[in-house]
Formats: sequence, structure tokens, C-alpha cells
Amino acid sequence: MSDIFKGSFTQQEPIPEAGIEAAVAVMRHGRLHRYNTVEGEVAETVLLEQEFAASVGAKYCLAVASGGYAMATALRAVGVKAGDRVLTNAFTLAPVPGAIAAVGAVPVFVGVTPELVLDLDDLEAKADQADVLLLSHMRGHLCDMERLMAICDAHGIKVIEDCAHTMGAAWKGKPSGTWGIVGCYSCQTYKHINSGEGGLFVTNDAEVAARAIMYSGSYMLYERHLAGPPAETFETIRYETPNISGRMDNLRAAILRPQLADLATQCARWNERYFAIEEAVRGTAGLKVIERPQAETIVGSSIQFLLEGWSGEAVTDLVARCAARGVEFKWFGGAEPVGFTSRYDSWRYVDAPAMPDSDRVLAGIIDMRVPLTFTLEDCALIGRIIREEVARVGSSIG
Repeated sequence: MSDIFKGSFTQQEPIPEAGIEAAVAVMRHGRLHRYNTVEGEVAETVLLEQEFAASVGAKYCLAVASGGYAMATALRAVGVKAGDRVLTNAFTLAPVPGAIAAVGAVPVFVGVTPELVLDLDDLEAKADQADVLLLSHMRGHLCDMERLMAICDAHGIKVIEDCAHTMGAAWKGKPSGTWGIVGCYSCQTYKHINSGEGGLFVTNDAEVAARAIMYSGSYMLYERHLAGPPAETFETIRYETPNISGRMDNLRAAILRPQLADLATQCARWNERYFAIEEAVRGTAGLKVIERPQAETIVGSSIQFLLEGWSGEAVTDLVARCAARGVEFKWFGGAEPVGFTSRYDSWRYVDAPAMPDSDRVLAGIIDMRVPLTFTLEDCALIGRIIREEVARVGSSIG
């Protein structure tokens, strides 16, 4: 009888005891709002901002309600207005074009390569169509950031990085989120630090940071942002910037700080599991492993494969067969969005032209979460199930 995996692809590890204790302390004193402090107290949100800025080497950091809010705020803070066009990935998740639409702007999709990164040739071809790129490091894959920045700098394009899947990752040692003008991170429950919802925004630009703080709902309490720019930066900005409240609270920050302190250890654990699964499926006929560049420091909290040239029916069959054995895949080639999974032509608020080259890539992308609740033995079993079922379905279509 075939082996069946009985674990969960959505079960997270518990919040560390230090985070639980810090959260209980916040609940006991009741000062959850970031500006509700007593004399001599530094808010948990402020401490988180200072610690996160230091961890990535950014000057300024702002803790917000979600990664999506961080992206929309970044777009506003760099000057994107209603009707503007913004470049972004064809291969991403709905909050990315959603952030563009939230400010009244129009997404212009850039293609995806078989390595699952932004197609830099397509970016260069479309560089005259917009002044801002909202770059999604989708599912943790980093493109050649030096070449991307050279293209954008040459065309005067401001880069905002969506790092929802790359907190802890880097290109040639430089952390994701610090290449462009703004880096946006998510603390949603499936991300690398978990507060259920939440986000972080980093920049080295004082005016962009000041606008973001005002947008987030600081009122005139901006001087309490110890990871923010000097007070004089706000002199004009404080009168010009609408309050679009999206603050993080002290309870979430308290939960996150111990996780941030342990992020490097957790990233190493994710990578152990990622590479165990990759090794188990490598060499499977019909399945392509995504080779990761030497310049990329990855965080393997999910893993992707390509089923090149497979029909939709064959992919659907594989997904069903693996699901019957306890292995949960997401497929980015389906005609209809399912759960978290969608593609550029799913978002019908955008009049997007067809992208045949990207369509061929999307048609074969299989995606799978790699929770830290998996053991290495689980990873070996999962890899074996994938290998067996790809071989079975592949033999029927060969």
C-alpha cells in the first residue's frame, strides 16, 4: 500500500514562550495602542522597529497592520497617484496588484522566467511605461538584483520591494528589501515571523519614511517614532499627508520581537527542510527543480517545481493524486483562482494583455508550503510521494 503523509501543511509552530510572556505582560497592563505609554516606557512597536531596522541595515522602520498596507503606503509615499502606471510581476499573489489598485493606479505586468523570477528583458522593454516598479520576490525567488537596479536606475524607476516571502533572504549578502527605495514585509501567519497579521516597512529615505509614518496614523505623535527620521523632516509633510490609519499594536509587536531575534536559526531550519525535499525529487522525469543562484541566500519556507509541457488535465490529476496521499500542492496554471492562488489574468480590474511566454511558465508551476512543523523524515516521505506520483502520471501522458 502507498505511504500517506498525515501531517499538516498549514500548522505553524507555537509562538515562543518569550513572545507569549511579553504578550501577556502587554495584556496585563492594557496599553496595546502604540502611543499609549507611561513615562519612561518604550513601546513594543518602537522596539520592534528599531530591532528590525538594525537587522536589515536600514535607517528607518515602521510597523504596520499588514504587508499589503505597507505596499500601498510605500506607493503613496513615493508619489504614486491615481491613474499612474506601476510595473509589477505577472507571477505574484493578489495583494500586490491589489496594493496598486488601492491607490487608484494601474498595474503593468512584467513576465516571469522559468526560474520563477521577474523577466529582466521584459522589464527593460517596458521600462518607459512607468516610473515605479513594485517588485514581488514571489515565493522567495530573487532575480539578479544588480541588473534589475541598473535597469531601473537608468530609466529613473523607483523600486519598492515586496518581501513577504524573503524576510531573512539576500542577494550577494545584501538583504532583500534594502535594494530599492522601500522594502515591505509581512508578518501574516504563514510568513517568517508570525503575528497573525502585521507588516514592516523600511527605507533609507527620510521624506518617504516621514510620509509613511503620517499615513499610518501618527497624528502629531511622530516624534515617538524612534526608528523614524528627525522631527524637522515632518515640518511640511505633517500638513500635507492624509491619515490612513494602519498601525501595528504593541501586542503583535511583543509577539514578534522574540521571533525576530531567532530568525536566522529559523531560516536555517527552513532551508534544511527545503533542500531535503528538493534532493528527494531531483532527477524525477517530467519534474524540473528550480536551481537557485549562488548569489542568492534563500529562505525555503515554500518550494516550487515546474511541470514543463504538461496538460492542464495531467497537472490536475497529479494534484489530486498527491492530495489523496496527504501532500498539498497549489497550481498557478488553473483557469480559475483557488484559495490564495491566482494569476495576472484573474484580476479583471486590470486590462492586461496576454503574455504567452509567461503563460507557458505559469501553466507548469506547482507550489508547496514547507512548515517548520515538518521533520526531516516528513520531508523525505513527501519527496518520495511526489516522485512516485509524478512518475505515475508522467507515464500515462508520455
